[in-house]
Amino acid sequence: MILFFGYNWQVRDEWFAWCRQLPEEELVRSRTGGVGSILKTLFHIIDVEYSWIRGIQGKEDIVFDFADCDTLEKARSLSDRCRNEVIECLKVKGEGRNEDVVRVPWEVEVYTVDEVLHHLIAHEIHHIGQLSVWARELDFTPVPAHYVGRSIKPLFSY
Repeated sequence: MILFFGYNWQVRDEWFAWCRQLPEEELVRSRTGGVGSILKTLFHIIDVEYSWIRGIQGKEDIVFDFADCDTLEKARSLSDRCRNEVIECLKVKGEGRNEDVVRVPWEVEVYTVDEVLHHLIAHEIHHIGQLSVWARELDFTPVPAHYVGRSIKPLFSY
């Protein structure tokens, strides 16, 4: 499962680089589907991942405001800052089956760590697909989503 986080982050970083070719107006333009814009979608991916990871750790959610991350550079910086805490959580909770219970204030249901980690992987892949559709609508080639052929580096060593 940890390799899929590495895959998602590698693809996310490639999307951040890809976005540099677009003018600011295209990054924030309202679009059909997703969470409304390219930049808001990237922000949403980061925010959801971090919120759930804090939930796994039993920590209080930190709610980020998009207004504080309304540029590509700020969103990239947020991604980088949150990643360290996600890695620390994955070191403890990310290997093997983990049936520990996760309760978060925004959900009535209770989930296992495994369910949440799988959800985070699928959630990012889903939104990356949306970014790919928007890229094609702009007549740009999207970031390749292939897992095969990538050199996914371990996120950490034990």
